[in-house]
Amino acid sequence: METKTSPPIAGLILASSSRHRRALLERLGLPFTVVVPEIDETPRPDERPAETAVRLAEAKARAVAPGHPDALIIGSDQVAEFRGEPVGRPRDPAHALELLQAMRGHTVIFHTAVALLNARSGECRNALVDVVSSFRHVDDAALEAYLNREQPFDCAGSVKSEGLGIALFTRIASDDPTALIGLPLIRLIDLLAAEGVRPL
Repeated sequence: METKTSPPIAGLILASSSRHRRALLERLGLPFTVVVPEIDETPRPDERPAETAVRLAEAKARAVAPGHPDALIIGSDQVAEFRGEPVGRPRDPAHALELLQAMRGHTVIFHTAVALLNARSGECRNALVDVVSSFRHVDDAALEAYLNREQPFDCAGSVKSEGLGIALFTRIASDDPTALIGLPLIRLIDLLAAEGVRPL
């Protein structure tokens, strides 16, 4: 008796506008397409920062699914948490400086979520990685020099750790070093493996 099998998944999609996430995913050597999702990223009332990150990661993946019904779709989101409150991307350079001034000398948790949606089945696998980051007490002139050099205005909290932003920290603690940049590759590899996709 002949057994029917489903056709293979038609491609891998990164649902993101972030050049940082694109560069990270390229490390795996898997062919993929980038599609920018259109969603409202406003946190919900009483929603904890980690919950926001997980919800938005999946929302980004699901937002592009209707146009790609046979794909595996990656969504990711990062929300920084400082003193129990979310810290998003800065509104402008002045706001970026204010954020860094507030966080210096303190500890900030970066919640980075990744979602892998099988658009055909509708099943979505999620993972959350927390990065506990301790900031140096850096003076205003050094913060301004960092902002002028790196222009990190598309990053949560204006922190671009893959560049000069690493100098802002005294300690970074996480079990996935790529999470702070915006896409936790170790967790993503696990999610992809569950769908039969392996970079090695």
